[in-house]
Amino acid sequence: MSASPSLDPVLNHIDGDLDDATQRLMELLRIPSISTDPAYKADCETAADWLVADLTSIGAKVSKRPTPGHPMVVGHVGPEGEDVPHLLFYGHYDVQPVDPLELWNTPPFEPEIQDTPKGRVIRGRGSSDDKGQLMTFVEACRAWTEVHGQLPCRITFFFEGEEESGSPSLIPYMKENAEELKADVALICDTAMFDPKTPAIVTMLRGMLGEELMVTGPDKDLHSGFYGGAAMNPIRALSKVVAALHDDQGRVTIPGFYDGVPEMPAELMAQWEGLGFDADKFLGDVGLSKPAGEQDRTPLEMVWSRPTCEVNGIWGGYTSEGFKTVLPSQAHMKISFRLVGQQDPHAIRESFRAYVQELLPEDCKVEFKAHGASGAGQMDISDPAFEKARQALSDEWPNPAAYIGCGGSIPIAGHFGRLLDMNAMLIGFGLEDDALHSPNEKYDLNSFHKGIRSWARVLDALSR
Repeated sequence: MSASPSLDPVLNHIDGDLDDATQRLMELLRIPSISTDPAYKADCETAADWLVADLTSIGAKVSKRPTPGHPMVVGHVGPEGEDVPHLLFYGHYDVQPVDPLELWNTPPFEPEIQDTPKGRVIRGRGSSDDKGQLMTFVEACRAWTEVHGQLPCRITFFFEGEEESGSPSLIPYMKENAEELKADVALICDTAMFDPKTPAIVTMLRGMLGEELMVTGPDKDLHSGFYGGAAMNPIRALSKVVAALHDDQGRVTIPGFYDGVPEMPAELMAQWEGLGFDADKFLGDVGLSKPAGEQDRTPLEMVWSRPTCEVNGIWGGYTSEGFKTVLPSQAHMKISFRLVGQQDPHAIRESFRAYVQELLPEDCKVEFKAHGASGAGQMDISDPAFEKARQALSDEWPNPAAYIGCGGSIPIAGHFGRLLDMNAMLIGFGLEDDALHSPNEKYDLNSFHKGIRSWARVLDALSR
């Protein structure tokens, strides 16, 4: 689909307004809206107020909505009418804590433009996650409005302030306000490009299951000289469990674990192969060389479309300086599962627990503690909006846009489907070196600039 004649003046306006757009982003970045720390509650309110004012300046009817935690910002703009496409755009204005502060090279809430060997970047907390990403869409809407007096479609803005603290208010708010939030499709800008030249639409998100367990053997720590050999060591018992979770080919051995795991369509696999993913570099950059997952799968499949079982922590006995010949009473483990397709996290939890019980020796007992469970998200790319958006992104960047998977979990995408019956499209312009959640977070100025242009193209494409 070719672009409409209305698009070029919008793109030209974006190019001419980049300095002012960057300064607006800097204003938002200066607000330390850390949602996890009650000391910053007023700052989260300030960030919400800033967004209300900014969206009002582009003609939106917008307000700050109270929740038991930090407020939502909800606004509506654009032409009304049954034949006018209606898009919802989601983002979050809260940010991660900055600790450890001593590792920042510049103050995290005094953002600045810096020249780096890879180009100019916007340095500061929230620059990539998610204020810079959020503002790419707002600035695209501003450009359309300033050039043509209105947007080419109807838009609902939906910004939350608790994403970095688990979104406790999100589901209740969505349920209570479902009619207002319902749109044709949801847009989310909180993901990354495949590489600096290749834009992407994330169409698969892995779910998450977390478990913690404590294995108890003897009723107290024992002297290993007196009891060693005769008494069952719970660390030994737990080690047997860990060793049994994967076979020699990297497959997870929990009964029923692969129920609901789909095979990827051939056309999607061909697209992934065309991306030129360098598995050797991917592992080499972190000091590794051999993929450890299912040996009949490519590394890209392992991180995008296959489920995982990973021990995140294991401890027991004496671990301080020096040596203590103790036979411990308890051993502990934290383990997470990344899920895909239609895998049922609750069924996997029950199967995992039964499997552990089966593997433990008679003299050991186990206590489990659940740490959340959410299914995977898979977007329906048969929706014509996806291909329209993919083509629009391809027109902006050097390489064609790709449908990709994401190894992480973004629960909001699934909430749109389950609570509002809406397909969600995840388009982001972050890069792998943006240092999300880490000191010295940055967002490439090119990502910000071309991200705004990209959204202008997407709005044009989806409005027709």
